[in-house]
Amino acid sequence: MPAHILLVEDDPLIVESLSELLAREGYAVDAVDSQDRAIRAAIEPASPQAAVQLVLLDITLAQGNGLAVCGAIKQARPELPVIFLTASDDEFTTVTGLTMGADDYIAKPFRPRELLARIAAALRRTQPARHIVHLGPIAIDTDRARVERDGTEVVLSAMEYRLLLLFATNPDKLITREAIRDALWNDAGTYIEENTLTVYINRLRNKIESDPTSPRLIQTVRGLGYKAQG
Repeated sequence: MPAHILLVEDDPLIVESLSELLAREGYAVDAVDSQDRAIRAAIEPASPQAAVQLVLLDITLAQGNGLAVCGAIKQARPELPVIFLTASDDEFTTVTGLTMGADDYIAKPFRPRELLARIAAALRRTQPARHIVHLGPIAIDTDRARVERDGTEVVLSAMEYRLLLLFATNPDKLITREAIRDALWNDAGTYIEENTLTVYINRLRNKIESDPTSPRLIQTVRGLGYKAQG
């Protein structure tokens, strides 16, 4: 899921250009133009999916004040990163914003790549690192039990997921069919028969291999078991 950014800006041209820039980088963006709307959007999201993960905040607003927005956000959600957008060279205003808890600031007109770098750095500081296990083009987010191939989610059953994780955490190692059955049995609490294991292997290959008839990620070692190619 992309990071959700709240853009607080009352200049329509800046809102349009920044929204397009952030969307191209894969961020989800909501834009508001006033102090009250900004505070509500940051502190009281309509749903968990609408929760903001970073705020880009113009200090000078026609309706309200960016410093007041920052203060309200940091009081309610101190972990939420705030980056000020300011056209002002006033050192006092910048220092005040940082003192109130803003995580960073950038002066207009800003360089797009610099802004993107500052956003990425702020998100890294505030978001816990995920535990990702890779098997070729397959990425397994073990914190969320989510599997993706080239950025697209692959929906697996619980048993298929356990089987994939077993292979991904033992790359380039021979795993016998007996060892696989024992591991799945211990994890799931259900005994896995020989024919059932074959069915699970085939189903998993159909979902993760580019060509299931000629598997590359999970290869059969005839008479012994299987080997995952990391």
